[in-house]
Amino acid sequence: MTLDVPPLKAFDDRLRAEAAEPLPGIPLAEPTRKTQIIAIYGKGGIGKSFTLANLSNMMAETGRRVLLIGCDPKSDTTSLLFGGKACPTIIDTSARRKLSGEEVRIGDVCFKRNGVFAMELGGPEVGRGCGGRGIIHGFELLEKLGFHDWDFDYVLLDFLGDVVCGGFGLPIARDMAQKVIIVGSNDLQSLYVANNVCSAVEYFRKLGGNVGVAGIVINKDDGAGQAQAFAQAAGIPVLAAIPADDDLRRKSAGYEIVGSRQSRWGGLFEALADNVGAAPPVRPKPLSHDGLLALFDGKDTGAAFVLEPATDADMRGRRYAPRPSLEVVYDDA
Repeated sequence: MTLDVPPLKAFDDRLRAEAAEPLPGIPLAEPTRKTQIIAIYGKGGIGKSFTLANLSNMMAETGRRVLLIGCDPKSDTTSLLFGGKACPTIIDTSARRKLSGEEVRIGDVCFKRNGVFAMELGGPEVGRGCGGRGIIHGFELLEKLGFHDWDFDYVLLDFLGDVVCGGFGLPIARDMAQKVIIVGSNDLQSLYVANNVCSAVEYFRKLGGNVGVAGIVINKDDGAGQAQAFAQAAGIPVLAAIPADDDLRRKSAGYEIVGSRQSRWGGLFEALADNVGAAPPVRPKPLSHDGLLALFDGKDTGAAFVLEPATDADMRGRRYAPRPSLEVVYDDA
């Protein structure tokens, strides 16, 4: 007698078989689409806006058509590019237009300088909404404005990296970008964020995603070497090392663009622009927490510290009193 396999069990078995199949690697080739959509992640304050403003300016100066989209609720991506001028955000403009019964026009939210086109998605006011939902809503508005019909060589998306909300992982989760670039430095917190981004890319690769990490830009590089060591361990290239230099700091604070052939720093950013365009998306190897800490001197990370478990007496303090045990103890027979 032959027993029929229940449909649900057969389905479960098929899923298990599929999950056991080895995952194909990301092909190390140029993206096939004309427009490269690149998501840039990094810890808040690490210098993403500085890097992107100068990178995009150099790209435009060397003949590329580039669109820079700020996807950070702080809306500071375009501030350096526009000399400190605040850029009206897509979300705020859409809300105002909706109240007056008008449609958002591209000239309301997209502005240009030196051949760079730029805009800010924006986000909700503090405590009044989810930043991730704001990102999703912003991209829905971009699609209505014709995002998929625009003609650019590069679209650079500036994302906050220290937030693990799903909205900020949108380009990775939905294959909206071909590759990810990380901005980091030689400090533990920025590399913790960098490692999280690598973990997110690897997670969605296991689910069938195609986004890879093109590399890391080391900003404020003081020569300590931890960021280079992280890149080597994670299997990703270093696209550029921007030095910790007082001239760069002063010019950034003064909203001065240095990503230009007219600047002493032009060669650095021109090389970065070339590397960003040519770097293939690779599958990273995220580090364990201990592996990340091992990149630093143990005395700086507390690696030698031994955890001491708390006791019930510790927690109760002055209220502590021994309690009779309910454990049954048998005499040896």
